[in-house]
Amino acid sequence: VLGSWKKKDGEIVSSGDALFEIETDKVTSEVFAETDGTLEILIAEGTEVKVGQTVGQLHPGKAPSKKSAPPETPKRDMTPTPSPSKAPVRESFPTPSLVHTEADTAVLSPNSSRSDRETRKKMSPLRRKIADRLVSAQHTAAILTTFNEADLSNLIALRTEVQSTFQAQHGVKLGFMSFFLQAAVHALKTVPALNARIEGDEIVSQHYFDIGVAVGTEKGLVVPVLRDCDQLDLAGLEKALGAVAARARDGKLSLPDLLGGVFTISNGGVYGSVLSTPILNPPQSAILGLHAIQQRPVAVGDQVEIRPMMNLALSYDHRLIDGKEAVTFLIAIKKFVENPALALFHLTPSS
Repeated sequence: VLGSWKKKDGEIVSSGDALFEIETDKVTSEVFAETDGTLEILIAEGTEVKVGQTVGQLHPGKAPSKKSAPPETPKRDMTPTPSPSKAPVRESFPTPSLVHTEADTAVLSPNSSRSDRETRKKMSPLRRKIADRLVSAQHTAAILTTFNEADLSNLIALRTEVQSTFQAQHGVKLGFMSFFLQAAVHALKTVPALNARIEGDEIVSQHYFDIGVAVGTEKGLVVPVLRDCDQLDLAGLEKALGAVAARARDGKLSLPDLLGGVFTISNGGVYGSVLSTPILNPPQSAILGLHAIQQRPVAVGDQVEIRPMMNLALSYDHRLIDGKEAVTFLIAIKKFVENPALALFHLTPSS
């Protein structure tokens, strides 16, 4: 979909100027001018375009005169065809090869008595992709969810104690997610079945630790992937997290940022969720859901104490992962974050 024009029709642009945005089912990409010239817009914003279709041209000097007004935003079931130009053309910019089209779905007319209180808009490519993937995951995998809870008293105390020194030395704040990423690496090594996927009639075991972290943006949920998490310390993980989160918020993620993860962590706790059943991120076989920290009464020995507790949820593909393996994995996560000092010394929690 041609998202938005960054320049106006007839405007003089320079080489390197951003011309327009292309929205695909994964990312939004800007297209830049490769030469100087005057912009002629052939395709309006919001139009679904084919691979290689020319959406505009750059002419040397002034723009050619037009007999008709600039194109208006098309109706949802119409895709205008650009009129050929007889003026000399220095450069045309077809849509990038990563763009694809899908057949429009007919929309039923709303009830006339309700139409004045309803608004309709076309789903963005990203929202359509999210919808397709969620439905596909439900139909393809045998999804089961197991739950546990973690006492984050030690993690909160450690983070509070070292925060100022950590930030001064590394230039980033120490958050909770970096500990959970290291916990996930530990758990994936402990239970390798979760670091695998099904392809046809084969099980593909992955011997690397590229972990996706779900990030909410204005345009929808994206899952950028942090590469080789087993080779990063807490500071490295925090810097990598900050970089991908910033690109996600600014709409600057590239396609490679979103591909190749072996496992995903989703933190619904930032929105206040206390319990959920996360859906798999295909073709991955498991996803960890984090939730809001709550002060709750818990039994500590023979006493009842108020502790900061977090519910943990692990959804997994039961075709590949047995219940015992899933429970063992989640307990490994629990023990790791309940003993956060181990992450600093790369030690393994005892059984």
